[in-house]
Order: sequence, then C-alpha cells, then structure tokens
Amino acid sequence: MVEHFDTVDEYIASRPDEVQTILQEIRRRALAAVPGAEDRISYGIPTITLDGHYVVYFAAWKHHISVYPVPDGGEDFKREIAPFRAAKGTLKFPLGKPIPYELIEKVATLLAERGRQRNGY
Repeated sequence: MVEHFDTVDEYIASRPDEVQTILQEIRRRALAAVPGAEDRISYGIPTITLDGHYVVYFAAWKHHISVYPVPDGGEDFKREIAPFRAAKGTLKFPLGKPIPYELIEKVATLLAERGRQRNGY
C-alpha cells in the first residue's frame, strides 16, 4: 500500500517519534538555509521549494534518512559528503548515528544557489 500525504506535517507525524524529531530539524534547517522557501509534498515526500521550483527533497526510511538531489561542489564538499553518498543523486544518513544537520543545510544552500542560476528565481 502506497502512503499518501497532503502536507509535510502529515508525513512527519506518520513516522516514529525519534524520526519525527530528526525530520522536523531537517525541515527547520533547510527552510532557514533557503530564505523565502516553503515546503510541500512532492513525489510523496517532503520537498523544500523556492518560487515554485523544488530545491531539496528529504525522506525517512526504515534505517536511514535520505536527501535528494546532491549538488555539485568543490573538492572539500565532495570529501564531506562522501561517507553519505548512496548514489549519484542521493545522500543517506543512518538512523542511530548523529545526523550532520550542518551538511544538510549546506546541501540546501548549494541547491538553491544552483536553482537561482539555472531558473533565475
């Protein structure tokens, strides 16, 4: 059965308490990192948007939190994300280990900058 959520709050509330706390912090930090951003559900998961364009998606899975897509960055950034890279466009953060919120903020900021350059918003 596929879950359907109308709001990010519904999505977060559907997860275990300890995961809700992580998702709320990711949401808070991503919104703060992208001034003027909003959130909504897209493709069934929470999405941070800016002027109607997606910036970053995040989702909770059984054993990890995923953040999509992965922005390009310099060599230092590539080294920083390397331990979490699961696929070309996915970062996975294992549950039960500290979540690198500052890194997720950096991802959201870089994606917003790329979006502004690409889409002119």
